[in-house]
Amino acid sequence: MLIRTTYILTTTLFLAVGSLSADTKENADWREYLGGKGRNLYSSLEHINRDNVSKLRIAWRYETGDKAEYQANNLIVDGIVYTPTPTRKVIALDGATGTVRWIWDPAKDGPGKGSARQRGLVYWENEKGAERRLFTAVAGMLFALDPATGKVIKDFGKEGAIKLGSGLNTPGVVYKDLVIVGGVGGKGAVRAYDVRTGSQRWIFHLIPRPGEVGYHTWPKDAYKTATGLMPWCGQSLDEKRGIVYVATKTAEPDFYGGRRHGENLFANCVLALNAATGKHIWHYQIVHHDLLDKDLPCPPVLVTVTHKGKKIDAVAQGTKHGLLFVFNRETGEPLWPIEERPVQASDLEGEKAWPTQPFPTKPPPLMRQKYTEADASNISPQTHQLTLDRIKASPNFGPFPAPSLKETVMFPGYDGGMEWGGGAADPDGIYYVNINEMPWLLQMIETRKADGSKLVRGERDYMIFCGACHGLDRKGNLLAGFPPLLGIGERKTREEIELITRQGGGRMPGYAVMPEGKRKAILDYVLNYKAPSASRPETGAPDPKVDKKQPPAYAFGGFRRWLDPEGYPAIKPPWGTLNAVDLNTGEIKWKVILGEYPELTARGIPPTGTEIYGGPLVTASGLIFIGATADETFRVFDKENGKTLFQAKLPFSGNSTPSTYMVKGRQFVVISASGGKSGRPKGGSLVAFALPE
Repeated sequence: MLIRTTYILTTTLFLAVGSLSADTKENADWREYLGGKGRNLYSSLEHINRDNVSKLRIAWRYETGDKAEYQANNLIVDGIVYTPTPTRKVIALDGATGTVRWIWDPAKDGPGKGSARQRGLVYWENEKGAERRLFTAVAGMLFALDPATGKVIKDFGKEGAIKLGSGLNTPGVVYKDLVIVGGVGGKGAVRAYDVRTGSQRWIFHLIPRPGEVGYHTWPKDAYKTATGLMPWCGQSLDEKRGIVYVATKTAEPDFYGGRRHGENLFANCVLALNAATGKHIWHYQIVHHDLLDKDLPCPPVLVTVTHKGKKIDAVAQGTKHGLLFVFNRETGEPLWPIEERPVQASDLEGEKAWPTQPFPTKPPPLMRQKYTEADASNISPQTHQLTLDRIKASPNFGPFPAPSLKETVMFPGYDGGMEWGGGAADPDGIYYVNINEMPWLLQMIETRKADGSKLVRGERDYMIFCGACHGLDRKGNLLAGFPPLLGIGERKTREEIELITRQGGGRMPGYAVMPEGKRKAILDYVLNYKAPSASRPETGAPDPKVDKKQPPAYAFGGFRRWLDPEGYPAIKPPWGTLNAVDLNTGEIKWKVILGEYPELTARGIPPTGTEIYGGPLVTASGLIFIGATADETFRVFDKENGKTLFQAKLPFSGNSTPSTYMVKGRQFVVISASGGKSGRPKGGSLVAFALPE
């Protein structure tokens, strides 16, 4: 079966996406996350163009005071910049000068200080503009703020907030008087709330209940115990058709599916829902029974293309493995055939890896799909030999290796390919996106002993829920942003740690629905357990509850970037690229290196690209603006050929997606710059570029 899609026809009108609200000759806003409800990162502004872009200068800069992953795509409404910080403050700034208008601090007014990345806000106003609200999330709560003052609007929910029961790092989207959101952590769902009252108007269960579409793709009654699937990366909206498009996450545990056999709908899906009712329209599953954390990393992008001589309103979905899927927006029918190809079988007891995975015949992959011996690093003779030896010992099996007790090179990697920065698309049907080509390592571990003896209480659940990030040895992975847990009881109280497990923090999602007994056991293990000494081996007695006839359980051995001895990606460059894809023809228009390590260039090595986090912005004047790279540089490219037209240093890497707007005839491009990724310096700067006055 080549196509696994449910179809429904709709006959409503074409949606023009990407236009800016409140445009005049003198002023233009950026009122939606990623530039519009179509999430296509396109601006019609032309004041900054090919002829004058070389004159760009920093117009103003604002320091948030944070030193964390500041990844906001900022909103601009009526000339006011609204930015959400990693500590979940919301700050309003004058768009022309960067002067503070107001600051809302949840540590002083709300649930307390936040500590997780936040990529954007939701703005709503009624048709006459008399009612206006700004929505932000903190600690599993959705707040409504007055955009004029920053004060909480008390008639929304209970004293200005509603309880989501999950974290929210990417903003929702507004349809009429509904705000539609996903979340992070907990049982999978898409929900719509009344923008005025906060009452829930509809919910779509991503882990289907009996009688719902997709129920048969899980074990019986899986919805009672299964978790994951929360659509953390955001949604897009065809407002005229009334369709919301959702990109969903992997089911949990991410790397072992022995307790969730089946395709697992609606995990890893592009999902089209009726925006007014939440009713299922169509879906396509990008990864079946995902075992590799290949959650869809960015919102679907709405774009119009010419296909077989006809104008078609399409939706394009990027993936972590660098494949781009393009569908008819109304029907879900692929624009080009998608083939189900065989992938590696699993050798873990109890696991049933899905035998095939979907591969689009067009567009071609935007990155290498396999690490071969020819891809061994060429940065130095020593690195070449080391990477060659490693790939021979831990071979790569393409984008879908089956998790095993044997180590393998995971390439494409866990962070893309494409990632949460998203892709941009212009009215000509050209799609622009940055790509990571970073290798990682994959290995599973057994979570109980071969003789059936029990693990220390809480240890198994720690391995499953925590070990992947904080390490099985609890030593953490600071390079990836995961702190060590050894000695954490000396740095934080138990109450503080428990709060983080509930609401999340840093890169960690909240586990609000975790049973209290399980939470307590994990905390006991983390805070109290000491590894056995060599003189006192801990064998343990056989656990009478363990049935040796049942398949063993496994846990993921941790997120491990594969770096060479110098700290660079252990693969032949390029490590990061910027790509233009013609979605009318399905062909790659151009590809250029994105990012540079000056110290390598000084050694005579051509620019390699870097690991990239953040997305591009494309304008009607033919420009692409992007930060994202690990070299603290902001760049502008010609959208026709990928030629670099401008670059400037940022105080920290711009691991976010820029916004553009106009105030009194002057166009600005603003980007959040915090670094912190790829082992780079970190801070919290908001930087606005403009032409000299």
